[in-house]
Amino acid sequence: MTEMSQAIRSYQLGMGRICTRPGNAAGQKPAADNGFRQNCNPYQQYQQNTVNTSTPQELTLMLYNGLVRFLKLACQGIEEADIEKANNNIIKSQNIILEFMSTLDMQYEISEELFLLYEYMNRKLLEANMKKDKLILEEVIGYAEELRDTWVRAMKLAKQQDAVR
Repeated sequence: MTEMSQAIRSYQLGMGRICTRPGNAAGQKPAADNGFRQNCNPYQQYQQNTVNTSTPQELTLMLYNGLVRFLKLACQGIEEADIEKANNNIIKSQNIILEFMSTLDMQYEISEELFLLYEYMNRKLLEANMKKDKLILEEVIGYAEELRDTWVRAMKLAKQQDAVR
């Protein structure tokens, strides 16, 4: 259990790049807001606020949910013979996987194993995109859902451990 807690904490520390606002380096003050919002769409503003106020754990969960959603949309694109939809959503999925790979703290054994799994998933997505193969996507969806569900359990476990302290 403590190894899992350490892995979660180290992963959270590695998530620093995700926690900063786009265009700002960590520790940099955001540019002054002149009162005019370039993005006036309330839904997009809500999404941006959600990202800016989420914990690293919640951001990771959002990424896993996005990964599953994009993979399912890619499957739908293949079913509909919409090559562009399939391609765009596979690329979005690959970008999320690459983000996961780049934020792992490699001093832990579990990180090395996750890296290999992410690498495998990324290769399978490349293959699925070239072949427009729904079965390959379904395999990757299975891994993504399992990772997401495991992350949810890890978040609950971490909250329980924090509550005990």
